[in-house]
Amino acid sequence: MRFVAALITLVGFVATAQSTIAADSLYATGDYSAAINAYAKEGTAKAGLQIARAYNAIGNYDKSIAQYEAVVATETDLQIARLELGKLYLKTGHYDEARKLFTGLVSVNSANPEYLYYQGEAFRELDQEVSSLVAYKKAIALDSTHLRSLFRVAKYLVVERMPSDALVYINKGLEIYADDVAMINLKGLNYFNNAQYDKAIPPFERLLELGEEKEHMYLKLAYSYFKDWEFEKAKKTYKALLQLDNSLSKPYNGLGEVYLKEQKLDSAEINYRIAIEVQDPILSMEYGALAYIARQRKDLKTALEFYKLAYEEDPSSPMAYYQVCTVADQYYKDPKIRLEYYENFQKKFKKKHPHYSETVKKRIIELKEEIHFVTN
Repeated sequence: MRFVAALITLVGFVATAQSTIAADSLYATGDYSAAINAYAKEGTAKAGLQIARAYNAIGNYDKSIAQYEAVVATETDLQIARLELGKLYLKTGHYDEARKLFTGLVSVNSANPEYLYYQGEAFRELDQEVSSLVAYKKAIALDSTHLRSLFRVAKYLVVERMPSDALVYINKGLEIYADDVAMINLKGLNYFNNAQYDKAIPPFERLLELGEEKEHMYLKLAYSYFKDWEFEKAKKTYKALLQLDNSLSKPYNGLGEVYLKEQKLDSAEINYRIAIEVQDPILSMEYGALAYIARQRKDLKTALEFYKLAYEEDPSSPMAYYQVCTVADQYYKDPKIRLEYYENFQKKFKKKHPHYSETVKKRIIELKEEIHFVTN
C-alpha cells in the first residue's frame, strides 16, 4: 500500500511537472491565452504569478492587477509579485496604490535600490517632488551606477535651473554609459538653458551622430551655432532639418534670423515669408520680423502694415501695439493721428504694461504740446 501511495504521488508530481513545462512553453512562445488556461489547472503560487504576467502581456491590465493582488494577499513574502504589481500600478495610473506598495517593499528591504527608485516614481507621479528626490538619492547612495535614478535627479535640477548641481549627476551617468542619449540630451539642455551655447554644441552634435534626428535637436543645435556666431553651421543645420521636413516653419524662422544678423535682408525676408506660408497659426513673430526688415530699409509704410498684422495675430501683446505706435509716429506727419495711436495704447494696455505706459504717457504730453503750438 505504501508503495502504491508513493507511486501515485510520484505520478502526480511528474504530471504536474509536465503540465508546468507545457504552460511555461506556451508562455515563452507568446501563446498567453493558452498559457493562462494551462496555469489555471495547477493552482500553485507560481502558476498564479504567471497568470498575472500573461494577462499583463496581452494588455488585460484589470485582470492582471486582480490576479497579482490575489497572489500578494496569499503569498506575502513573494516580493517579486509585489514589485511587478507596483510597476503595473504605475503603468495604469494607480499612483497612490503604487506608493503604498513600494513604501512597504522599502520597509521590508531598504537596501534594494530598485524599490527606492520605483518609490520615487510613485512620489513623482503624485507631484511629491521632495519625497521623490529623497528616494532617488537613496537609490544612488546604495548603487552609484543606478542610471534611472541619476537621470531623474539630474532632470529635476535642469528644470529647476541648477546647472552646476545638475552636471554632477549628469557626468556621473555619462561615466557609466557615455552614449546614454537621455543623459547627453540633459547635458545639452543644461548648457542651453543657461545660455552656455558653446558648451551646448558638443552634446547636441553627439546626439545627431547617435541617430537622434529629432526636430528639437536640430533647432537647439542650430540656435546654439547662431548664438556662438557660427552662422554657416547654423544655416547648414536648419537646412538639414528642412531636408527631413520642409513643412516646418521654425527652421525658416531660424534661417531668417541668421540672415538678418548677417544683414542679408532679402534672404531673411524670403525665409520669413516661407515660414508664414507653411504654417497656420499665430504669425506675430514672422510679421514682426518682416516689419523690422522693412524698417531697416526705411520703408515705414510696409513696416507699419506688418506691425499691424503682428498685432492682429496677438492682440494681447503690449509690445506688438507699441511697435505700431512708434512706427506710426515716424510715418504720419499729422500729430493728431500719431496721438490717436498712443492714446489707444493707453486704453488697451495702461494697466498691463506700466513701463511702456510711462513712455507712452510722456509722448502723449509731447504730442499735445506740439498740437497746441500748431493750432495757436
